Amino acid sequence: MRILVANANTTEAITAICAASARAAAAPGTEIIPATPRFGPAVISTRAENVVAGHALLELLAGHAGRVDAVLLAVSHDTALDAARQMMPCPVVAMTEAACLTACTLGGRFGLATMGSTASYRELIADRHGLGARLSGLLGIASTPQDAVRDPARVEAELAVAIAGLVEQGADAVVLGGAALAGMAPRLQPCVTVPLLDGIACGVKLLEGLVALGLPKPGVGSYAAPKGRVVTGIDPALAGVLAGR
Repeated sequence: MRILVANANTTEAITAICAASARAAAAPGTEIIPATPRFGPAVISTRAENVVAGHALLELLAGHAGRVDAVLLAVSHDTALDAARQMMPCPVVAMTEAACLTACTLGGRFGLATMGSTASYRELIADRHGLGARLSGLLGIASTPQDAVRDPARVEAELAVAIAGLVEQGADAVVLGGAALAGMAPRLQPCVTVPLLDGIACGVKLLEGLVALGLPKPGVGSYAAPKGRVVTGIDPALAGVLAGR
């Protein structure tokens, strides 16, 4: 089984962090293929950057269409998830989606700890994933994704405080929201009283299950593969996928 771990920003160090977490979670025989887009934001932090990153991510995926068995979107904003799921011929799962769905199997409500603002995560969880009623709280730490790459120990210490705060708010499990936080959950877990969810690890296990089930892609409706679409000025591979070639 070949799983594409697709970053949506251009920071190779974050791609490497996600790939390492994915390989640690993967079953024997699962090959992890990390990929970084050729253009886009270094780190996504605004709505405008997220849209640009969506284009870059779809181009990246188009180049792997038909060559992988599954796709994990290694971006905590779950960038371009619906478009990627429609476009690709294989299962596509996003990391925050996977972590939140897994958290719902472990207790009644879950929290999410991230870096910086939490507004986009509230919208993502409540509006896109429909899990607002299961969300107990959101907390952001002052550190940035760049800090997580440079000084992960300091970021983990800040996260531990945020996780404790989410537990006080009633979280039965806590999602770590941020691709740069991939791999931190196992190190923090011994010091925490509730399960910690790493979106990359959850995504890999969910995709392994989906591939094993062998379910077909929808042939009708809004997630059926695009056909006959004419889009000019974009990468030829992406244009070809949208045209149904």
